[in-house]
Amino acid sequence: MVKVLHVIIALHSDGAELMMQRLVESHHGSPDFCHVVCSLTTNGKIGEQLAGRGVDVHVLGMQTALGIPLTLVRLVRLIRTTQPDIIQTWMYHADFLAGLAGWLSAHRRIVWGIRTTDVRASGSHATAILRKVCARLSRSMPRAIVCAAHASLRAHVSVGYDERRMLVIPNGFDMAKLSATLAQRNALREQCGFAQNAVVIGIVGRFHPVKDHANFVRAAGLAAERNPDIRFLMVGRSLDADNRELAGWITATGHASRFVLLGERRDVPICLAAMDLFCLSSRTEGFPNVVGEAMAMGLPSVVTDVGDAAMLVARTGIVVPKENSEALADGLLRLAELSEDARRQLGAAAMERTHLDFTIERARQRFEQLYLRLLASD
Repeated sequence: MVKVLHVIIALHSDGAELMMQRLVESHHGSPDFCHVVCSLTTNGKIGEQLAGRGVDVHVLGMQTALGIPLTLVRLVRLIRTTQPDIIQTWMYHADFLAGLAGWLSAHRRIVWGIRTTDVRASGSHATAILRKVCARLSRSMPRAIVCAAHASLRAHVSVGYDERRMLVIPNGFDMAKLSATLAQRNALREQCGFAQNAVVIGIVGRFHPVKDHANFVRAAGLAAERNPDIRFLMVGRSLDADNRELAGWITATGHASRFVLLGERRDVPICLAAMDLFCLSSRTEGFPNVVGEAMAMGLPSVVTDVGDAAMLVARTGIVVPKENSEALADGLLRLAELSEDARRQLGAAAMERTHLDFTIERARQRFEQLYLRLLASD
């Protein structure tokens, strides 16, 4: 049996954590692979869910940089106790700390994980320094570096990462969980007050500058001026009535009654089913999970040209420049003004694309091939 120790900064419901969870759960009951999960900081929903399924989850409790020495000691102890065949890390802090702990434990089968693409403009000064350190260490510490997106690979090669060790494994989606009934769609639309003829444009994602919700709201206001039938559904952490900054943006459009804010939800597939088309307004992404999920639900999308979003939607949606509300509004209107049949055909093509190339089964196969290659190379 191949044992993989995953080390990640936290276990909240964000992109890296969700992909790790899907990968771990895809091996549930497998006689060939087992997983141990370690959060450097705190537990979260994903940690609780994994533990509930019998996964061995460890939480190291690091709170600040001052806790790094103790965390490193605990990581070394965990590696020596669990004796994994592979150490797989997720994002810079885990790459560095678990990589160092692996070396101190005489463990060399280390797989780093990279997700971000905007390496020159995003992140704190401390993160930028850590990225430079990791770029130097990439020539010797990890045996492989997995990027979630081709854009991530290109960006990190440009700042010094060792391209020879890098490969792309796109995120995979659990298609069985991405479904909803017509009754569920209709019930949520009724709850939101959407008329039968309304074209609902949706966005899903936590409130954060990189998601550029201000761009979405400005584009929505421009589109609302030109089409009386469109409505806007916003789902995600802090996308609710308590967010005064967001409320101010929406009020400024002059069409506040067209927006429905649902906040963070557990029933995201039902929320997606209630939409007629999807929007990604981000100013930076790696591999945008939420676009893949929308596509798997049969939604055509309008996305900003960030990360691998354009590659993901291909010919099933519209790609526009980032931070350009006018272009985003035009893209939304182009899809909104298609006939219902034409939108359905685009959505069907999007669903087919995700089922062919972006299932969790396909991602799991790619990771398994990597694990077995590393084991065979010793």
